[in-house]
Amino acid sequence: MGAAQPGGPSLPQERRLVTAIPGPKSVALAERRGKAVARGVGTTLPVFVARAGGGIVEDVDGNALIDFGSGIAVTGVGNSAESVVRRAREQLERFTHTCFMVTPYDSYVAVCEELNRLTPGAHEKRSALFNSGAEAVENAVKIARASTRRSAVVVFDHGYHGRTNLTMALTAKNMPYKESFGPFAPEVYRVPFAYPFRWPGGAANCAREAAAEATDVIVTQIGAHNVAALVIEPILGEGGFIEPAKGFLPRIAEFCREQGIVFVADEIQTGFCRTGQWFACEDEGIVPDLVTTAKGIAGGLPLAAVTGRAEIMDAAHVGGLGGTYGGNPVACAAALGAIETMRALDLNAAARRIGMVMKARLSALAREYPAIGEVRGRGAMIAIELVRPGSKDAAPEIAAAVAKACHAEGLLVLTAGTYGNVLRFLPPLVIPEHLLVEGLDVLERAVRRVA
Repeated sequence: MGAAQPGGPSLPQERRLVTAIPGPKSVALAERRGKAVARGVGTTLPVFVARAGGGIVEDVDGNALIDFGSGIAVTGVGNSAESVVRRAREQLERFTHTCFMVTPYDSYVAVCEELNRLTPGAHEKRSALFNSGAEAVENAVKIARASTRRSAVVVFDHGYHGRTNLTMALTAKNMPYKESFGPFAPEVYRVPFAYPFRWPGGAANCAREAAAEATDVIVTQIGAHNVAALVIEPILGEGGFIEPAKGFLPRIAEFCREQGIVFVADEIQTGFCRTGQWFACEDEGIVPDLVTTAKGIAGGLPLAAVTGRAEIMDAAHVGGLGGTYGGNPVACAAALGAIETMRALDLNAAARRIGMVMKARLSALAREYPAIGEVRGRGAMIAIELVRPGSKDAAPEIAAAVAKACHAEGLLVLTAGTYGNVLRFLPPLVIPEHLLVEGLDVLERAVRRVA
């Protein structure tokens, strides 16, 4: 039996199936869910969780599944890391809420200090805390508009930034994020992203050509002098874990500097050690004007932030930023515990190790099965794009079938991509290696059966 791991309760680190997936208790709970929860709230795998930790999610039927999802990149430090639980519990015993805008508390300040230290760049910074990634992105746009006195916002093909009205406008994919929910916020413009696997001119020309096309659209169709902010994910998340061609991000960042456009790095899914660095921007030395964070910041508690250049962050008038729950004291305590855990366990190194193991196995599998069009990603943010063999035609039906086969065998995986044909893997950064390898074994068997 595998030992319990940092990042969770005393939970055996072994895959265990005692019923079909989902089991009878989960099926009964799903019936209750259907009568109580709005239909629009989807579910990837209808197993109801009883415990979770390390690399295991245990359901109410006693099944133990290997976790390659981390609650969509949230529980990098584990589902209940000791430092997160301890600090949150201590805070719960003191007070749960006062509202930082009414009577402040030091943990909010401490989280902002950590963010100011950790995000790229040695310049003077400020931070503000919110509840969700979408809130962080909306507030980054507000701050950029206040700073530049411009209105237009530029985003990219295949990008995802949230489900609120403004962030739906920023998000590229229609279904399920935008369908029937319009009209959306105005003054949002979309430009090409350097997607090497699908770039018409080929991967070798992708960075240069994509940057030239994007900047040409900004200059000729929008007017660079009208653009307040350019918002980009350093590695696309929901869009399919697309790592842009090397050189694309530096070209875009330089263009923004020349034109006085606020460069906003959406690091909500890529931040906090997920890619093997604190932030994915660091890979090419990008220093954003503003960085948005959420997901992995607080070990599973809701918290988000905008961090950036002091003169830009301070452009918003007093009272213009905030929210009743933004920077909740329990979430702030959890964030300090999560960052402590990341440092103590060197989770950047752990992410790099996960990426090395996964890419080696998946690349070997891709050589055997042409339905795997590409293996890509960085650190513990890895994906495979599924295609019809002999082409680059998207094969969402293969991705769905492989995911279903994995779920049946006790491996939690997620799909993604504009075309729904990507399997993405986001294991907790504290997953023990034997579970990582076993999860890849399950995935390999699923691919062999389906593809």
